[in-house]
Amino acid sequence: MVNRASIRQQIMKPGLKRGGRFKKKKKDVNWIQKANIKKGALRKKLGVKKGKKITMAQLNKASKSSNPTTRKQVALARAFKNMKRRS
Repeated sequence: MVNRASIRQQIMKPGLKRGGRFKKKKKDVNWIQKANIKKGALRKKLGVKKGKKITMAQLNKASKSSNPTTRKQVALARAFKNMKRRS
C-alpha cells in the first residue's frame, strides 16, 4: 500500500507550501508617489466650485456612477479623507 503523503510530496511543485498556498506579496509602502492623480478632476465632474468641500452625500452618489474612472476617484477621495482624520 502506498503512502498518500509521499505521493502528494512528489506531485507538489517546488516552492509551494503544503496545501498549495503562495506567499503573500509585500505591500508597496510608497504607492501614492506612483499614482497618476489628476488634481481637481473629481471636483469638476461633480460640479463643485474651487475652494468648496465635496460632501459625503456627493461622494456616495458619485460612487454609483457607471463610469469606472469616477468610481476609482471616489474611492481614492475617501481614502485620503480617512488618512487626514487619522493623523
